[in-house]
Amino acid sequence: MKSLLLLLLFISIESSAQTGYKIDFKVKGLKDTTIYLAYYYGDATFLKDTAHADTQGRFTFEGKQRLDRGVYFLVIGKTKLFDPGFIVDQQQYFLMETNTEDYIKNMKVKGDDDNTLFFENMLYNAERHQEAEPFLKIIQDSTLKEDQKKQAREAFSVVSKKVQAHQEEIVAKNPGALTSRLLKITMTIEVPDPPKKADGIIDSLFQFRYYRKHYFDNFDLADDALIRIPKPFYLEKVTEYLDKLNIQTPDSIMAGIEVMASKARKNKETFKFLLWSCVYKYQKPAIMGLDEVYVRLYDKYYASGEMDFWMNAPLKKTMKEYAEKLRPSLVGKKGANLIMQDQSFQPKSLYDIKKKYSIIYFFDPDCGHCREESPKLVEFYGKQKMKFNLEVFAVSIDTSMQKMRTYIKEMKMTWITVNGPRSYVGSLHSLYYSETTPTLYVLDENKKIIAKGLPVDRLEEFLTNYERFAQRKSTAKAKGT
Repeated sequence: MKSLLLLLLFISIESSAQTGYKIDFKVKGLKDTTIYLAYYYGDATFLKDTAHADTQGRFTFEGKQRLDRGVYFLVIGKTKLFDPGFIVDQQQYFLMETNTEDYIKNMKVKGDDDNTLFFENMLYNAERHQEAEPFLKIIQDSTLKEDQKKQAREAFSVVSKKVQAHQEEIVAKNPGALTSRLLKITMTIEVPDPPKKADGIIDSLFQFRYYRKHYFDNFDLADDALIRIPKPFYLEKVTEYLDKLNIQTPDSIMAGIEVMASKARKNKETFKFLLWSCVYKYQKPAIMGLDEVYVRLYDKYYASGEMDFWMNAPLKKTMKEYAEKLRPSLVGKKGANLIMQDQSFQPKSLYDIKKKYSIIYFFDPDCGHCREESPKLVEFYGKQKMKFNLEVFAVSIDTSMQKMRTYIKEMKMTWITVNGPRSYVGSLHSLYYSETTPTLYVLDENKKIIAKGLPVDRLEEFLTNYERFAQRKSTAKAKGT
């Protein structure tokens, strides 16, 4: 017994001291061909290593540094040998044997229990899929009535419950295995029924709050292996959390990101991946005004130096430049004054406009898209300027005064039009983000930016809704609610 304990101790020490990786393969039916080891990363794939199969189908991938954890796969040419691949986690020295007749069914793994579990689960799922297929065909048959599908639905439900129970058993018996962690991320969060308040009324927001609080119970944001899996669950989870479980305002979105960052921070790789995903998402957001999130992310995590462990100086400089371009013209900020020469070389000031709304319209006389939008804005201006009490301050970004004059005449622009480069207040690009044309900003009577980047055909809708919201807010304030 003592010698056995010493042997186990020696094996444990040897295993923990392993560095690098060595994965041996023997695939009957493969011979004399080049094979690539590849891995998933977010929603992309990358090559990691190359090997050559001998006449017996034997080949080895080997390196001095450990592989990053996740799901890997083999490629010949542009074809995957088996899908989705195999897992690499704690154990990185093992052997995989199979043949080309059926890679998964004939797979035998030696030296890694986790991969054995992984392939056994795939086989189990394939068997259950075969069992459920006839029921699924009936359920999907559009020629059958619902009552004719009842038995098939019940039978399909039985199979689904088998799969669920099997997955739960794997997770319970192998809590640390990557196979279990992959299964957990697909499991739903059980949300309890809402309780009643003291006055007997059901708390209608309870389930939403519970789901949001427990959203990541089955998904460890600090597990970098979850970045390298076939389906980009990490990105999908982050996106759903931000888009569906948080109010779409900069304050709410930043609070949501900080919740996730606090979980991901334990692992530098996940911390980097999470924040960079958010930076990418909000550098040009789908929802107006959320570019402020990009600026806040830069200030909090990048300008502060917290992310210096991986980013280089040129990238940081690029991020800073973009943040500084966005910063002066974020929705909610007071827009800077623009003072520029009109077609008669006379200075015109944005702040001299004493209307309820000011529309800044940046255009280029040579821009094709501007030629599509300008006539729409001319039409809108003619019909709606009195209704909404507005004025347009159009800024040509081209240096040519003659081009601007020609454009004014051609487009029949009767509003204020100025030449951007002939400025009394510095570069227009340092005051308003207008890298592309046309770009449109809407300012209120106090010159606060209330909208930007709107297409002209959405102006009327926006101003109508904005005035309704302002009226409701004013009425609620008057009532003291």
